Amino acid sequence: MSERYVVGVDTGHTGALREADHLLRAVAAELGLGAEAVGCTHHVRDGRRPHTALSFALPSERAARAARQWLTDDASSETGAPLGVAFGEDRHGPDELVAGAARAAAEHLARTGGRAVLYPGAGALTGVLTVARLLEVSAVDRVAVLGSPEGASPEAKLVTREHVRPEWRDGRLVLAAMPAAGGTLVPFEVPNPTPCCADH
Repeated sequence: MSERYVVGVDTGHTGALREADHLLRAVAAELGLGAEAVGCTHHVRDGRRPHTALSFALPSERAARAARQWLTDDASSETGAPLGVAFGEDRHGPDELVAGAARAAAEHLARTGGRAVLYPGAGALTGVLTVARLLEVSAVDRVAVLGSPEGASPEAKLVTREHVRPEWRDGRLVLAAMPAAGGTLVPFEVPNPTPCCADH
């Protein structure tokens, strides 16, 4: 999996992560990215308000430049909303959004940050899998279990809940998991979190 060509995009999205996932998938579809693509969300805490930016790893410099062109020309004109786009030293858009896009691209390129929504093998992570199988069929490098320094046993069963979002940590794509009923594991991130104060 090569991440030498990474484009960062910042729309200033302040909604829920599932909305950011939808936005990321929509942009990836418009860019024509295939199953080998890696697309991530990134928390941006700089600027006026916290929000989510996106990053996409592309297979070549040509593909990255084409994506940058589409994002700066077509996407901006279709939505009418400002976008920040960053590819290498190339920047486009309002300063605050460009800063978020550049940060997202830099984290993804260095593999030090980013929550992967699209990655090779993501579509195969459904139902219940052993940790060994998950590592075999996907780009996930490691399963870290909360409260367990040695990580997950290869034989441990992981209930995916059809929502597996690993994160880049120290150059590796790591899935945070936690113990669940019956000795199984589940991804730490829940698919549909209840918004704060939803019952008020």
